[in-house]
Amino acid sequence: MTTHRLNTAIWSSRELLFLPLGGAGEIGMNLNLYGYDGKWLMVDLGVTFGDDSVPGIEVVMPDPSFIEERRDDLIGLVLTHAHEDHIGAVQYLWRRLRCPIYATAFTASVLRRKLAEAGLEREARITEIPLSGRFALGPFELELITLTHSIPEPNALAIRTPAGTVLHTGDWKFDTDPLVGPVADEAALRRVGAEGVLALVGDSTNVFRPGESGSESAVRESLIELVGRFEQRVAVACFASNVARLESAAAAAAANGRRAALVGRSLRRMDEAARENGYLDDTPPFLSEEAAAGLPDDEVLLLCTGSQGEPRAALARIAHGTHPHIVLEQGDAVIFSSRIIPGNEKAIGRLQDQLVRLGVQVLTEQNHFVHVSGHPARDELARMYAHVRPRVAIPVHGEVRHLVEHAKLARDCQVPASLVVENGSVVRLGPGEPAVIDQVPSGRLGLDGNRLLPLAGTIVRERQRMVSNGAAVATLVVDREGRLIAEPVITVHGLVDAESDDPVVASLRAALREALGQMPPGARRDDGAVREVARSAVRRVLKNDLGRRPVTEIHVVRV
Repeated sequence: MTTHRLNTAIWSSRELLFLPLGGAGEIGMNLNLYGYDGKWLMVDLGVTFGDDSVPGIEVVMPDPSFIEERRDDLIGLVLTHAHEDHIGAVQYLWRRLRCPIYATAFTASVLRRKLAEAGLEREARITEIPLSGRFALGPFELELITLTHSIPEPNALAIRTPAGTVLHTGDWKFDTDPLVGPVADEAALRRVGAEGVLALVGDSTNVFRPGESGSESAVRESLIELVGRFEQRVAVACFASNVARLESAAAAAAANGRRAALVGRSLRRMDEAARENGYLDDTPPFLSEEAAAGLPDDEVLLLCTGSQGEPRAALARIAHGTHPHIVLEQGDAVIFSSRIIPGNEKAIGRLQDQLVRLGVQVLTEQNHFVHVSGHPARDELARMYAHVRPRVAIPVHGEVRHLVEHAKLARDCQVPASLVVENGSVVRLGPGEPAVIDQVPSGRLGLDGNRLLPLAGTIVRERQRMVSNGAAVATLVVDREGRLIAEPVITVHGLVDAESDDPVVASLRAALREALGQMPPGARRDDGAVREVARSAVRRVLKNDLGRRPVTEIHVVRV
């Protein structure tokens, strides 16, 4: 394989290429590229969230270096819908790409708020495309096809080129009663399928789940019944983007003589974006946190952010008694109307344990019908393939096990070929047999404060080492000949109690004195040599005494 600086020489401009840089082999941070006639089209630009493996990093996104080097040929970014794993990186990466953005009205409303936070509202141009709209970008003819999902205005993209048509599904399901927005346009899917589809690039999230994912309308009925069981405060934690769930929670409140309040900034933003675009018109305005705090317990329903255990979200602050307005106590109830995103199990468990300590009853999808997925289960995937009848299936939006199972399902649905690819794979879709023809780098960037760091870079690696192995710092005060003129000053973070007279510190001082004393006089005059000998001595003692290899730093001060 060649590198991404050389490989364009082996790609024909008349080949239709697919290149995922995020979201293939993982769930989250989607970034998809389609190439034809020297031009590139980007579909989605999302994030995922950090975990314990990347300390200090809360948001993770694809490294766009490959397409950044070719941004003069990047003709646009098309967003399929407004979930974070599809639009969340735009505000961080747009300055590196500077391309036009295309989205439906609701997605544009959500994104504009994000761009304003980053000071990009005047620079990043968004062109709104109507539902079922058609438009052209360079050699690509695009058509939006309305689907259903757990957010308004999810779209598949029919991408037409002289080399063939691709259906890029985005995230979707077939919900016969989605409550917010229209049902999926299955007639359009059948029409595109009849025209001939070269490849379907599709969602794999629920490929292991039999049957269908279920309808939002059924969740509403269940929530109405469930809220009616309680006489004190009820809180519902859900994904802020699930506008239908917000509407259902408001309906459950009204049916039980309660008023619904929004607790959390992202919920208020989503409510604003929804109402801007004609959603929630029949739902009374939600109460503020302050107004909700003054209502009797049996007259309020709290809609809270933090269903994934996020430490700074509203529900976590309520659970730990640090929220400025809302309190939950003995006899109250919290309904987690959401699924557990893989990787968040521990954080959610800690949050639920804290709520239980307060005497709050916790209800989840494990013991009550309070959530349906926004992604297609196996019967829905089979129905999609029956409509579209592609020549090749390329599963995305899933971990490797999901992709492999999705490819098998596609073959069972009589799709002639399927390809399992991961981030960085350059796929030639046509002409000829679809195949992986190259590989390009596809790293990750982490948001560290207000800067982006490569997750494979030195800073993050050292931070990971410090978390698991601690850090040691020694300051050596020496004369011009390199002889110690004071006791080494040693600090060992995360391994030795700074308040105690730990014998390990004495061992370190002795090892440093011995190591410097054994150096040839000429070498002791070289600060670099002194640092290296001292570092080796410190690491040897800590490995022998504590079984650890900490990040080690040596300061040499000559007087």
